Amino acid sequence: QVQLVESGGGLVQAGGSLRISCAASGRTNSNYAMGWFRQAPGKEREFLAAISRSGVTTNYADSVKGRFTISRDNDKNTVHLQMSNLKPEDTAVYYCNARWSTWDTIPTMNPRSFGSWGQGTQVIVSS
Repeated sequence: QVQLVESGGGLVQAGGSLRISCAASGRTNSNYAMGWFRQAPGKEREFLAAISRSGVTTNYADSVKGRFTISRDNDKNTVHLQMSNLKPEDTAVYYCNARWSTWDTIPTMNPRSFGSWGQGTQVIVSS
């Protein structure tokens, strides 16, 4: 089991940038594909971005493609989400999660397929 702690959220103006991080502990992080998700008030949790075990492969939701970049540092057991050109509709609690991956590909990252979540980190984008 991998334990995950998100950090780095805060208040930012529209058009600004922010980098949030996810620290992993427990079983070897490098065996897991990682994903970022968010949940805005009154909305379902949504997938944002994912990265394969080695970091070679990434994919993004259309809503953040070109604005957000996911990266990982397996030596430090961390995953980052660099967010730029932020919009008020990006306001949400952001979560990371991990999925065991036998191959260096991205497995399903449907938010409903994860059984547990961390505390998340709050991002507020003011207009």
